[in-house]
Amino acid sequence: MKKVEENLTYEKAFAELERIMQDLQEDKIGVDELTSKVKRAVVLITFCNEMLRSTEAEVGALVKKLGL
Repeated sequence: MKKVEENLTYEKAFAELERIMQDLQEDKIGVDELTSKVKRAVVLITFCNEMLRSTEAEVGALVKKLGL
């Protein structure tokens, strides 16, 4: 995966993805920007998926530790 900013959070990444999607839907992204925006979206989606998987694993381990 491409390196993402150190201070990127799930919430920030998701908000940026929403802005990109909204701009795409409203035709605010021109052909010249399209490739870079799609590449950025892929990085953000990958980051979010990894955060969700990691969080799920951590929460699962904590719940298991509690014996639930």
